[in-house]
Amino acid sequence: MKKADIGVALYILAAFCMFIIPIPSALLDVLLAINMSVAFAIMFGCMFAKEVLEMSFFPTILLFTTIFRISLNVSSTRLILTTGDPGNVVQTFGNFVGGGDLIIGAIIFVIMILIQFMVINKGSERVAEVTARFTLDAMPGKQRAIDADLNTGAINDEEAKARRDKIQQESSFFGSMDGAVKYVKGDATAGLLITAVNIIGGIAMGMLRGGMDMNAALNKYAILTIGDGLVSQIPSLLISLSTGILVTKGSKDADFGSVLVKQLFGVPKVLYFVGGTLVALGVLTPLNIVLFLVLGFSFIITGRVISGTIETANIESKVEEEEAAAEEIRQPENVTSLLQVDPIELEFGYGIIPLADVNQGGDLLDRVVMIRRQVALELGAVVPIIRLRDNIQLNPNQYIIKIKGIQVSEGEILFDHYMAMNPGFVEEEITGIPTFEPSFHLPAIWITENQRERAESLGYTVVDPPSIIATHLTEIIRQHIAELLGRQDVQNLINNLKENNAVLVDELVPKLLGLGEIQKVLQNLLKEGISIRDLQTIFETLADYAPTTRDTDILTEYVRQALKRAISNKFFPQNETTSVVTLDPKVEQEIMASVKQTEQGSYLTLDPDRTKRIVASVETETKKLEDLGKNPIIITSPIVRMYFKKLTEDYFRDLIVVSYNEIESNVELQSVGMVTA
Repeated sequence: MKKADIGVALYILAAFCMFIIPIPSALLDVLLAINMSVAFAIMFGCMFAKEVLEMSFFPTILLFTTIFRISLNVSSTRLILTTGDPGNVVQTFGNFVGGGDLIIGAIIFVIMILIQFMVINKGSERVAEVTARFTLDAMPGKQRAIDADLNTGAINDEEAKARRDKIQQESSFFGSMDGAVKYVKGDATAGLLITAVNIIGGIAMGMLRGGMDMNAALNKYAILTIGDGLVSQIPSLLISLSTGILVTKGSKDADFGSVLVKQLFGVPKVLYFVGGTLVALGVLTPLNIVLFLVLGFSFIITGRVISGTIETANIESKVEEEEAAAEEIRQPENVTSLLQVDPIELEFGYGIIPLADVNQGGDLLDRVVMIRRQVALELGAVVPIIRLRDNIQLNPNQYIIKIKGIQVSEGEILFDHYMAMNPGFVEEEITGIPTFEPSFHLPAIWITENQRERAESLGYTVVDPPSIIATHLTEIIRQHIAELLGRQDVQNLINNLKENNAVLVDELVPKLLGLGEIQKVLQNLLKEGISIRDLQTIFETLADYAPTTRDTDILTEYVRQALKRAISNKFFPQNETTSVVTLDPKVEQEIMASVKQTEQGSYLTLDPDRTKRIVASVETETKKLEDLGKNPIIITSPIVRMYFKKLTEDYFRDLIVVSYNEIESNVELQSVGMVTA
């Protein structure tokens, strides 16, 4: 056991022993002195703690010191009533503080009780209660602020975790303090009752057992009792003061004494007014003119000295800033920071800043958090931190989206307008500013707030500017999520899977496949919008087929077939016949005949004219599906799917190519055409 643990245990054990075992007056003197020194240590510790969490065990300390102090009261009461000699400390407080006079001692004791009850305890209790309530109410806002800083890249995951832990600790501390101040209040009440009982019991013992008269018994036992009350109430008052200091601390980062003196006497103008007022009182009233003139001129002189110090400090600060700027210019440029490329960036003009500023009611940061959660649930991939920054070089209402430092898309909004889109069945048109929806380039119009209700009643889809940007950003992330999935991200996914599937991960990585090969398979899936959340199924399939081939394209096809339930659920609605286009078997044979295998992988050697005719046929057939309002889906045989997808991906970004082995048996399909050449 540690020495500190033993010391705390003995401290509590001593308190309980004093309730039961009589102790001599000499030992009581030692314990009373220790109790007073502990109270001073707590008070000065609270004064100079830079933030409240440095005294996070204060509620427990309150409980321990309260128990110890009450046990001392019990022991001193036992000595007063049995021997009439409670020791040097109690007698000194009774005679010296009260001047040996019963009435003076009683008055001082009552004044201390009133101060503790009506001033310190009552104020500390109220402040602790309000602080606890506001701390708990502010927790959701603080959590959102941390998420916003994390998403903008201002902090990393470790710092975000540290901040969240600190918020939890603060809420627990102030919640405990709300109840702990009751210990102090109860301790003061108990001290008052013990004092009353001591006086009555002492008089009874003196008259009945000591043969004293009423006056003698009152003088002896009342003075001892008041001394006992004073010696216990002074530490109690110090603890109450410590509680008040801790719950009213405003500054968390500065030294208590320095801040206090600076705030009181750090403004020259205040000192001038105080000095002038004191001089006026000394001259114009019968008050002691020498005293008030000395004090008044002292304040004025101090204000002048502080004013000069502030001016000197300002000049030195400006000189230091100029020297630092000059030194920065003279130093060779540090280009290391310029090499860092953010995975995703959203830059916007100054007109869009209110949408991202929480203080102005903007919720764009919250939407960015939701985008990351949405993509994680939908595709199973963790989106990197999205950097948001303003760019004065852009138009006020313009924004651009960058992937790895390169602009991939842009858009423009009208801050005080809404975008209205016709879903296709609205006949009555409304007036507005023509535009295009940035995500899918659909025709739309900008309308005002006054037109919004009417547009919605007519059937228009009405979207506010933050939703436009969030939707556009989400679509761009979906399109590029495959290239955003780095090796470190894959390693994080593997570590997460390993917690519950250690055997599976150990079998596959790195014995059968390397990290890069697994990354390629996952990227192939994400490139075609297939979720990788079911990582266990993906890894089990790879473990089954990796011993026979390490071709990541072929392994991807095996994984797709294992994920056919998810693919069917994504592209083929249940209880509904899905219209699709099929691939001519002759075209399939021709494609397979043109496949060339190399050590680096396989590729197509199809004649350009044949490729052109196949692409033209795909365009013709998929247009039939688009005219029906359906997704462009082409069904192929399993062996041809990946080659046909490679053949068409440069021409049709949204074309869905699925093999028969990737479709559940209960899915109903209807062919509306066939791709031929």
